[in-house]
Amino acid sequence: MAPLASWLDIDPKSHFSIYNLPFGIISTSGESTPHVAVAIGDYALDLHAFAQQNGFSALSIIQPHQQVFSQPTLNGFAALGRPMHRVVREYLQSVLLKDGPFPDAFEKNKQLQKAALKPIEICKMHLPMFINDYTDFYAGLNHAYNVGVLFRGPQNALQPNYKHLPVGYHGRASSVVVSGTPIKRPNGQILANPTAEVKEPIFSESKKLDIELELGCFVCKPSSLGDPVRIADAPQHLFGIVLLNDWSARDIQAWEYVPLGPFNSKNFGTTISPWVVLMDALEPFAADGITNDTQVLPYLNEKGPKSHYSIDLSVSLTTASGNTSNIGKTTAKNLLFSFPQMLAHHTIGGCPFNVGDLLGSGTISGESKSEKGCLLEQTDNGKTEISLEGGEKRKFLENGDQVTITGCCGTEDGALVGFGECTGKIEPAVKISF
Repeated sequence: MAPLASWLDIDPKSHFSIYNLPFGIISTSGESTPHVAVAIGDYALDLHAFAQQNGFSALSIIQPHQQVFSQPTLNGFAALGRPMHRVVREYLQSVLLKDGPFPDAFEKNKQLQKAALKPIEICKMHLPMFINDYTDFYAGLNHAYNVGVLFRGPQNALQPNYKHLPVGYHGRASSVVVSGTPIKRPNGQILANPTAEVKEPIFSESKKLDIELELGCFVCKPSSLGDPVRIADAPQHLFGIVLLNDWSARDIQAWEYVPLGPFNSKNFGTTISPWVVLMDALEPFAADGITNDTQVLPYLNEKGPKSHYSIDLSVSLTTASGNTSNIGKTTAKNLLFSFPQMLAHHTIGGCPFNVGDLLGSGTISGESKSEKGCLLEQTDNGKTEISLEGGEKRKFLENGDQVTITGCCGTEDGALVGFGECTGKIEPAVKISF
């Protein structure tokens, strides 16, 4: 796509081009109450101030709903629905466009620019949505296969159901945090000697703390108890996508996950990026995911539409010494099931959804070692080490390690649609005495 020109000075390498305009929640020293903004270049366009000073003067359809931009979460705006998201985003693009159709609304309005354009660096970012519920799926086929090989061998790597349905587990929302929030190393039960004949756990801090490179998708349209969301209708229920790191304690997980799956090994923290990239912004990058060689049941059959996205994903690790290393790159196309399929499956038995509910994709890995989305895969469950800058090595995360996930669509300067960063730093476990 040929880049549009904005009257605002925007770095052509910015994730937040005029083609993007992701939504988030900010506060500043001058306005401490969290409220809605969009990211544009190095600025946050404060929609609370923009609306109060008549910035939406040329968009009558949003005017009865402008109070949503003064709210401390995006739930109110999200609940207005996909058609409203589209017209608001397109209007904001038009007022940011050089020589656009409404120059008096913003381009020539210096007072409004002063009030509404805030450098992102002075903004505090908040959790973008009030999250009622969180479900984590397992749709990364390569990850599922690699982990299955580690624990069950190649013949039984994938369970018989894997390609028939989006495998997932109902998680919790209480520990979903915004990028930049520290993550405490969890305590729990682990097997100090997994090969011992008698399996006796000890209480310990996790020694195998890991990351999971994922995407998260927010729901914008509720559904009712007992009413499934049809696969054809599912896209209209989806608001936007964030980067997601579902931190995992592999040693706690290994002991607890049979027979009902992960529990304390996953519930201590999930980090998401602060800017929600709307589904409309991602549409130009729609792509096929991994081809499923199994015929799914009709309620999961999307009948052709491309519902995955060409998002280039990258993970870096910064140690306490300050050295930063890239430890993985992959693409969001490495998913077997899409978010519409996840939602359709999640509701097929009648489970209702609320605005703000969050779906996690599961770990996204490619086929090569450099494309693996967690340390469990990269180190063969701690059997080998990865080498970092400065000569350091890792099997799993150490205290003081900071993990940063980035993601971006496109390669053309001035037309990038990116997510910013999803970052968390590991702090020591809480010391517990008995």
